[in-house]
Formats: sequence, structure tokens, C-alpha cells
Amino acid sequence: MESPSPLLRVALVGPESSGKSYLAEYLARHFNTVFVEEYGRTYCEKFGMDLTPLDFAHIAGGQLYREDEMAAQARGILFCDTELIVTQVWSEIFFNGACQPWIVRAGQQRHYDLYLLFAPDIPWENDGLRAFEQQREWMFNRLREILEIRNLKFEIIRGGYAERTRAAVEAVEKLTGQP
Repeated sequence: MESPSPLLRVALVGPESSGKSYLAEYLARHFNTVFVEEYGRTYCEKFGMDLTPLDFAHIAGGQLYREDEMAAQARGILFCDTELIVTQVWSEIFFNGACQPWIVRAGQQRHYDLYLLFAPDIPWENDGLRAFEQQREWMFNRLREILEIRNLKFEIIRGGYAERTRAAVEAVEKLTGQP
């Protein structure tokens, strides 16, 4: 009996308002699978943006839980609209460079086959929750720094929406070896 193919995981990371959520859903449809929504967004919509370290613990745990839940439904590949490196960087923004060590460790223990790092080169849109337009470039650079330090496989996604979509699809096709 053949063992099932391993599940490929692709994490979409980047600053707010860079197209991650749209492309996570698009890629899941394109590759006939599922995606994990950003739990932090759901959490903040319910409880607001006045966040404490305990809130970040809930967000990190919720993200991991949802990812595990959706992995059972995935067909060969799972797209994750964010992951714990992003939670770490948001914590650093909120708490002057600090993040709970367990969030960093939990992020290091998760494996993703590819990170799509979204550049902040499309217009920022205020959707009621977003409030960090001035932090976008810093956040992009910090995420890239962490990916490089951890020697993780990533592709930078740039350009307008059509270019981003094409680049993301091509990066995933390269990962899967299937056009």
C-alpha cells in the first residue's frame, strides 16, 4: 500500500494590506485545496485592537489550531494566510520589540515548504482594523530578516495584483513541480 503524499505547506507572510488574504483564498481555489484564514484578524474583529501579551498567546494558539484543523481537509497543499513569524513581528510592534519566547519557539517548530513574502508595494487600504501603514516597510524587512536568519525558503511577491497573482502561482507550481 502506497503511503499518502506529504502535505505541502505554503505560508503567506507580509505587512498588513499587501494582498495575503486575497491570494491565500485564490491559491487554494486555483490548486483545488483549502486555506487557513488569519486567526488574528478574526480575534481582533471580536475583541478589538487593545492587545495584551495574553491576547497574542490566544492568537498564536488559535492560528496553530486552525492550521491543524484545515490540514486534515487539504488536498496535497495547504495555504496559510500568516503563521507565527508574523505573530512574533506583530508582538514586537505592539510591545517594543518583545515577544513571548514560546511563540518564537512554536514558530520555529512548524515546517513550511515555502514562504511567500509580500512586499508593501501596493496601496495601503484602511479596512477598520488596519492601523500600521507607517510600519509596512519595517515589517517587510523584519520578516525577511527572520526568514533569512532561519534559512527558510521564500519568494518575494511584488508588483500589482496581476503580477502578484502570477508570481505566487508560479512559485507554488515550482514547489509542486506541476504547472
